[in-house]
Amino acid sequence: MNKKLNIAIIPARIGSERIKEKNIKKFFGKPIIYWTIKKLKESNLFDKIFVTTDSKKVVNILKKINFNNIILRGRSLSNNYVGTVPVIIDAIKKIKLSSKHTNICCVYPCNPFLNLSDLRKAFSNLKKNKNSLIFPVVEYTHPIERAYEFKNKNFIKRVSKIKKNERTQDYKQKFFDAGKFYLAKKNTWIKNDLKKKNIGIVTNWWNGIDIDTHKDWKKAETIFKILKAN
Repeated sequence: MNKKLNIAIIPARIGSERIKEKNIKKFFGKPIIYWTIKKLKESNLFDKIFVTTDSKKVVNILKKINFNNIILRGRSLSNNYVGTVPVIIDAIKKIKLSSKHTNICCVYPCNPFLNLSDLRKAFSNLKKNKNSLIFPVVEYTHPIERAYEFKNKNFIKRVSKIKKNERTQDYKQKFFDAGKFYLAKKNTWIKNDLKKKNIGIVTNWWNGIDIDTHKDWKKAETIFKILKAN
């Protein structure tokens, strides 16, 4: 592929510690990855959408939903300790993208609330800030400066030091990474130059739900049902 393209890459390994085979678990009658692929297609932002996986089971599920742009990765990129960046770099090399101007969007598979407006804002920002990594963020509902942690079963301590005369209204707004997608130029990924310039797209609170436990899954189902009804 030689011309400038917009490429989405979904990393979807079979292993999951807390929800078995999470990336292909049924969510409203379809594998949850189906909803992510559907949203990406509906956006009309991408020339190609790929899934990179380590599992023939994932491959078979994808083929059942008529998705065939699949990249198989090796064992060295499949364990719990491998980060996303090496997986995306591996996929870029296998797709053989030659243009340095190609835009690469890593999109996580458990993403039923993927906001197309956030994606459009991200692409608009990338045009103006070509060396940036752009991703959605969610505002903390409470000041993190007031956070506590348990020292043992009963006793808690303040995480950050208490400042004299500090007031809640004096704290700056804080945001956390929604963990939904990451957009950057191909060369920014290849060079692993992803921490220098980050741009946040402020998104809805429900986009900050990390579907990592069975409780999270139930919460996501409830919200998805409400959003579909509206």
